[in-house]
Amino acid sequence: MKKVRLAIVGTGGMARVHAKQFLSIPECKITAVCDVAPGRAEAFAKDHDVIGKFTDVQDLIKADGFDAVTIVTPDAFHAPVSLALLGAGKHVLCEKPLALNHPDAVAMTEAAKKAGVINMVNFSYRDWSAIQSVAQVIKNGDIGEVVHVEASYLQCWLASKVWGDWKTSEGWLWRLSKKHGSNGVLGDVGVHIVDFATFPVGAVANVSCRLKAFPKAPGDRIGDYVLDANDSAVLSVEFANGALGTIHTTRWSSGHQNRLFLKISGTQGAVCIDSDVATDSYRICAGENLDTAIWETVAADPTPNNYQRFITSILSGKQDQPDFQRGADVQKVLDACLVSDEKRAEVAV
Repeated sequence: MKKVRLAIVGTGGMARVHAKQFLSIPECKITAVCDVAPGRAEAFAKDHDVIGKFTDVQDLIKADGFDAVTIVTPDAFHAPVSLALLGAGKHVLCEKPLALNHPDAVAMTEAAKKAGVINMVNFSYRDWSAIQSVAQVIKNGDIGEVVHVEASYLQCWLASKVWGDWKTSEGWLWRLSKKHGSNGVLGDVGVHIVDFATFPVGAVANVSCRLKAFPKAPGDRIGDYVLDANDSAVLSVEFANGALGTIHTTRWSSGHQNRLFLKISGTQGAVCIDSDVATDSYRICAGENLDTAIWETVAADPTPNNYQRFITSILSGKQDQPDFQRGADVQKVLDACLVSDEKRAEVAV
């Protein structure tokens, strides 16, 4: 059986998740790792029994020995690293957000099309069978025409130590600092909830957004980290089909470690996902239950995760979801949010 030879660029905490997932796929073999910090690259390679170790992407490309790459660097490096590897004809899975802005995301999308390779952005909640099934429910017209959407992504790590003390960890602090390449909660997890809401419903046409960074430390600074990136975001949106919706996200929602919620209401029913309840089932109120307002829980059909989709796409030559074009489309919404907040006005997407 042919195996896809995979390189991992960036060896932080999330890279270990990628390695675990790819190592569980029989058709995949990790052959190289790359990180600008030699010690990190060495340790990661040793832990995962990988021979190739590099500290420069160009050296990785020159050595070759891999067919595809997964990019798990900080956000600011997604575009330059992806473009270099696409130029070398490699299949690319890139962590979200695809880029820090829409023009860079478009450049990446065009480079991937020119290279003719498989390209995917790791919107990890596409792995949940619930969202895949709900997308099919909407496509089938089971709740009629969509008219209203409620979506939220809630975390609590600024208000608690549920994931450790963020004030002492560079892994958290960089997410709060514009200088360190962060677009705040909007860019970090807002990208997920925008994808989560628009995947089943469709594109956003207009958005009005407010962003805010609340005081978190004396002088809003800890060491080299200026804590100026937004930590709460509220979006009021109109979808291309005319539906209205609210999408919001924050790091301050005590009691929710990592909750995604989505309720889609239509002219003939409604469907709902609450990750604090389940990610492999959804609730629906439609059909004979509509007039009695009774909700039914439905088990979702199993779905492959993005790592499996990526390897299967490479072997089959058939591009699967979510591709770079999707990443660029979501980034366009985020860019419009930044403009809307600056202008305090509704912005067309």
